[in-house]
Order: sequence, then structure tokens, then C-alpha cells
Amino acid sequence: MIRIWVCFFIFSALGLAQVASDFQESIRASMQASLDKQKSSVQKQAASAVKSSVASTTSPGSAFYTVPWPSPVQPVAAASGSMDCEPMAKEELDEVVKTASAKEGVNPDLVRLMIGKESASKPCAVSPKGAQGLMQLMPATADELGVLDPLDPRQNVEGGTRLLKRLLTKYNGDVALALGAYNAGSGRVDRAGGVPQIPETMNYVSDIMSRFRFE
Repeated sequence: MIRIWVCFFIFSALGLAQVASDFQESIRASMQASLDKQKSSVQKQAASAVKSSVASTTSPGSAFYTVPWPSPVQPVAAASGSMDCEPMAKEELDEVVKTASAKEGVNPDLVRLMIGKESASKPCAVSPKGAQGLMQLMPATADELGVLDPLDPRQNVEGGTRLLKRLLTKYNGDVALALGAYNAGSGRVDRAGGVPQIPETMNYVSDIMSRFRFE
């Protein structure tokens, strides 16, 4: 009788162990199925996001698609300059121009005309090429001139006026050549032996010269 009870106990224990094992396996299978569904959902969302991103950055006729790298962080100055703003008040601008012109010994009317042509007197102006502020200083030029914030009106005008003074000195007071160099660069003026035959530069020089009153 004792042997019968021992066998019964052993078989019962084995049966319970098997039931427990089956139960655990059932739980694992259920969890795996749920994880597989979540994984599939995430993959679909990721694929959809990639497809959307590529579609917005790749031309319809392209045969090869790649996920674009994130755009580099833009400098704060460029970001603020991308927004439109009102022209600077005439009285305030005149004061800034007068101070910078007196410091560099150049005609304030010439500086004022350049500002009108360069930026329409908007201190936040940024060109497609990256020129900034009232006198449209390129970042490298602003650094060379010691301008820390090209979108600050006073710093920008002081830097632009300083550059104009250098160009007037270089070209012995020839306003047309100085303006041509300010717009297109001294190298182009030197190679051309005069105002470069660049439509934008020619228009820039002629427009300012036609309205500037020489003393």
C-alpha cells in the first residue's frame, strides 16, 4: 500500500511539474506573440517615417533613395536673420551712420546709399549667399573686421564702413572702384582693371553713383 501511495505521489508531482511547464511555455508564447506584433508595428512606423522623409527630400525622378542626414544646427544669427523685419528708423540709422562715418572719415551719404542698396535698411537682412545685416557682411569678412554680431546695426555699419574706407584707400579715392570691390571683391576689380562686367555689380555701382553727390 505504501508503494502505491509513493508512486501516486511521484506521478502527481510529475504531472504538476508538466502542467507548470506547459503553463510557463504558454505564457512565453503569448508574450512572444505580443512582442512580435509590437516589433512589426514599430518597423512599419519606421518604414513609413523613412519613406515620408525621403519623399520630401528626393526628386520624383530619382532612382536611388537614401535617408538624409540631419541638417546641421544653424547659427542663432542666421536663424534670426531669416525672419523679415521693418527698416530701421531713419533717425536711429542716421545716428549710427554718422558715428561710423566720422570715425572712418568717409562720406555718410555714401554709406547711407550703400545701406539702402544692400539691405533696404533692414538690420535683419540675410542674403541667399549668407551676407548679413545692414551692409551685408559675409561671415568671414565680419570676423576679419572684428564684428561679433553682424545683425547688430551699430556693429554692422561700423564694420561695413571700415571695409569701405580700406577700399577707398586701396583705389586712391575712386568711389566706383571701391563700390565694385565691395560688391564683387577686390580680386575681380583688379583682374578686370575696373568695375567688373557683372550685371549685379554694374547695377550696384551705377545706381549708387547716380544718386551720390560728390563734394
